[in-house]
Amino acid sequence: MDAPPPIRGRGTSANPANRFEKIELAWDPDEFDPDAPAPKTEFFWDDTKDIISWNNSPDIPFDAAINPYRGCEHGCVYCYARPFHEYLGYSAGLDFETKIHVKRNAAELLRRQFMKPSWEPQGVMMSGVTDCYQPVEAKLKITRSLLEVFAEFRNPVGIITKNALVTRDIDLLGELAKHAAAHVAVSITTLDESIARKLEPRTSTIAKRFDAVKQLAEAGVPTAVMLAPIIPGLTDSDIPGLVERAANAGAKRVAMLPVRLPHAVGPMFEQWLHDHFPGHAQKVLGRIRDMRGGELNDGRFGKRMQGEGKQAEHLHAMFKLAVRRHGLNTERLKVSAEAFRRPGATKEMF
Repeated sequence: MDAPPPIRGRGTSANPANRFEKIELAWDPDEFDPDAPAPKTEFFWDDTKDIISWNNSPDIPFDAAINPYRGCEHGCVYCYARPFHEYLGYSAGLDFETKIHVKRNAAELLRRQFMKPSWEPQGVMMSGVTDCYQPVEAKLKITRSLLEVFAEFRNPVGIITKNALVTRDIDLLGELAKHAAAHVAVSITTLDESIARKLEPRTSTIAKRFDAVKQLAEAGVPTAVMLAPIIPGLTDSDIPGLVERAANAGAKRVAMLPVRLPHAVGPMFEQWLHDHFPGHAQKVLGRIRDMRGGELNDGRFGKRMQGEGKQAEHLHAMFKLAVRRHGLNTERLKVSAEAFRRPGATKEMF
């Protein structure tokens, strides 16, 4: 075994080497203590100076993003964001879900940004990397404080999340939606709760996520369902059912992305398959490689989000058929910055 046995409530028990570090901590099976307490989550204040990050990727439909947390306790084993933790000196494995950096001054920084005359009102995506509604948000309310600023300035905001906690902020999202300045995408990857508890152990249940879609839609917040990621050979058969339930919950749009496994995520996911679904491992890995040019990941622009080859074509064809059957994706999402305002601006703030 290349990693300690699975830890209940965690996506991985492995802590693979940081690709930027020369020294690594290797697991010694002779020193393993099965009675040792499970690792607890640690939180660290992150006093960043800038809250908005920018990208120019042709694969990503937004330029500006906010991630109030670095690392994510949801623990999704497939998460493409895991390697970002290596920039902090951590491992992309267990460290990613147990060492969380919190941007406690996020709302203050965002208000300062919006007050600048140089700020051009535009959509900002929250959770472009890690989930802004991960469990600790219930206590810290960093995301809610950011939404209060978005509502104050009426600057458009989009959210992607796997947590039904998003419904807590329907008041703010609904107010923004009146100005075409808010939309939410709820990510749901499977219909099988037993798979979800292993795949993404600290996310909301499938039922709660669909209920969140329903509540948001009923509140007038444009809501989509993200089938992301879909894992061929494990969750791909759920595509028609996921689209149907999305439509029934009130979603107007759905999107589907095949799994991609960059850097250390590939070996971790492979270990996870052998731990939890050994009978499916070779089939799943083979189908992923079929989409990724023989590898577990293909980072090329234009290919990394969609995949290629017969397996990718099969997934997209299945998805498109389900979308047509349920009449989704017929209208583009309308987002507007026309209602943007700077309340109480003074020269001293610039």
